[in-house]
Amino acid sequence: MNRRHDIDALRALAFGLVIVYHVAMYYVADWHWHLKSPHAAEWLQMPMRALNLWRMDLVFLISGVALGFLQRGQGRLALLRARSWRLLLPLVFGMAVIVPFQAYAQAVANGSIAPGLGAFLLRYAAGGPWPPGAFDGSDFGVTWNHLWYLPYLWLYTTLLVLLLPLLASGAGRRLRLAFAGLRGTALMLVPALPLMLWSLTLWPHFPPTHDLIGDGWLHAVYFTLFLYGWWIGVDEHWWAEAARLRWPALWITLALLALYLGLRALPAGLAVPRLLLRLTADVYLWAALLAILGWGHARLNRPWRWLPWARASVYPWYVLHQTIIIVLVVWLAPLRLGPWLEPVLLLAGTLLACGALTALVRRTTWLRPLFGLDRSADAAKLRPPARLPRPSPGRPACR
Repeated sequence: MNRRHDIDALRALAFGLVIVYHVAMYYVADWHWHLKSPHAAEWLQMPMRALNLWRMDLVFLISGVALGFLQRGQGRLALLRARSWRLLLPLVFGMAVIVPFQAYAQAVANGSIAPGLGAFLLRYAAGGPWPPGAFDGSDFGVTWNHLWYLPYLWLYTTLLVLLLPLLASGAGRRLRLAFAGLRGTALMLVPALPLMLWSLTLWPHFPPTHDLIGDGWLHAVYFTLFLYGWWIGVDEHWWAEAARLRWPALWITLALLALYLGLRALPAGLAVPRLLLRLTADVYLWAALLAILGWGHARLNRPWRWLPWARASVYPWYVLHQTIIIVLVVWLAPLRLGPWLEPVLLLAGTLLACGALTALVRRTTWLRPLFGLDRSADAAKLRPPARLPRPSPGRPACR
């Protein structure tokens, strides 16, 4: 089976972007997060909004692509069993061990509980109860915070596996071939239409919650993109077309972003309806994803030296990063280092701690499954190889 290096690279870069985004969430003004800096900056809203409109959508689309590759050679039940183990075990472990400090720090900061981590953990293990609004998810007694991606991905994986007989039917194959056969302007516009439909029908009634239960609009959007990824995963012609369109898609993405931000910046008397903003965001979302996929396929589909390490490290980094951010915030905030030195140290400390703890996880057999890794460690993959052969001219840069 040929390895798609661009998919591996995009997955690692997408989750890396998630980490940077969560560091910035501590500093962006007027946006809710578990803790907020006294140095909150309004100027961060614009770049954060530009990212927020597609960052998790990219992650779910890439997850669909990956499922398409994993599915080959596996039966439906074996595939579902393997994915359930890989997703649900880290979720349960994370909710029990990794996430609680985030909830504790938030509850102490807003005055809902008295300081005392041991007492909090005992109460958390019992499921509360908590004062209203003690921390994000306190109404449920426990929380998954940033790990919400895992149950959502498990849900979409399960749904797609259950739908495989329908997707493999004649009608299902025709739909897949029709999507994979989109070219040119049709590829830039048609995939955005279902996203716009969900905005017209679901968005007004289901604001994002990340609680799995009442997230109708996000479920529709994320599963649609997950299905897109599954459809295109092994279609070489679709990826060649995405690469061909990378420049037009990039310019359209930038133009739509400028339009979206311009519409948001209009004075109150000229403000456009929120639904029009949402529909503009949907078109921008798909244009951005198409540009990212096209450029990724054109520039990243080669065996980068850092890729084996990143491929095996991205899951532990994802599980660990937000709690590390919160721990470092609690340590750094009392030092009053200012609006420039503190964020630099926070980002650097997060990266260093994620790297060190991930190295420990990857070398500890019993820890590996708790962070989504295979039980057996491959020592050859613990760090990037010293040298990798360059692809010969005229030969594909994949293996």
